[in-house]
Amino acid sequence: MLIKKPHEIPPSEITPRHIWERRRDFLKVSAAGLGLAATAAFTGTGLARASATGIIEHIQPSPYSTDEPLTSLEDITSYNNFYELGTDKSDPKANAKFLRPRPWTLKVDGECAAPGEIGVEDILALYTQEERIYRLRCVEAWAMVVPWVGFPLGDLLKRFEPTANAKYVAFETLFDPEQMPGQRRKVLEWPYREGLRMDEAMHPLTILSTGLYGELLPNQNGAPLRLVVPWKYGFKSIKSIVRISFTETEPHATWNRMQPNEYGFYANVNPEVNHPRWSQRSHRMIGDGWLAKKHPTLLFNGYADQVAHLYAGMDLNRFF
Repeated sequence: MLIKKPHEIPPSEITPRHIWERRRDFLKVSAAGLGLAATAAFTGTGLARASATGIIEHIQPSPYSTDEPLTSLEDITSYNNFYELGTDKSDPKANAKFLRPRPWTLKVDGECAAPGEIGVEDILALYTQEERIYRLRCVEAWAMVVPWVGFPLGDLLKRFEPTANAKYVAFETLFDPEQMPGQRRKVLEWPYREGLRMDEAMHPLTILSTGLYGELLPNQNGAPLRLVVPWKYGFKSIKSIVRISFTETEPHATWNRMQPNEYGFYANVNPEVNHPRWSQRSHRMIGDGWLAKKHPTLLFNGYADQVAHLYAGMDLNRFF
């Protein structure tokens, strides 16, 4: 079981120290809160801004962090599952230059009393003082420990006043083949869609990430807004989100609809439920290499103490 403790984690301990020391030499302007990319920063509005490097200021530690060693920034940003930018693990980094994360608007609709649209700059400004560093174990192509910067998704969802009919939350990725060259091929049904049950979406461990390693989120990792649900397999953590909808019925989830026998709607990390083509009882950490010893997979990815109550009484072999 992973142990989560409230650490004091300044950016100097999140970013590799030799890199951080170089940056301090030329960081002359600090932002009054969470930073925005220099090319997209507002002026004269009071919104948070960033230095030219995209360093995020005034982030706080999260009580959900793990003590495990962090995966390197190079591995996190170079080995990605993001089919919108290509199906090979190296494609997203190579094609990241096409994605334009500013300006960016998030639409929120469905079963809520206050539907509307909100720009990413406004989201960042709202949560300037609530951003946290979450050192979370994640399972995507390989397992990794990522220092995400973000805030609980539920904090944003509450602002749109979901009604009693809102049983689920649906998410949708940007569809724009010009920015996302992988969408020119019909390897998936575009746009990519995902969904969570309402209680999962409102859980404080479900975060909307805006950065990692103390900097704004790289394009290949789902800029400017991505979901992070660390007790589920990586495909649930949808990237480059443009729409969130409250629904009464279970929403469309791309992989679940395409191959339901392989990818369940819940997608909880569970060593007792194998993928039809491989075992999920163990895994490797990215960066360890193919010959490295595998690690035993933990139920809910080690976050059972936090989330197991969400599934009390459910048959996890059936609702996988």
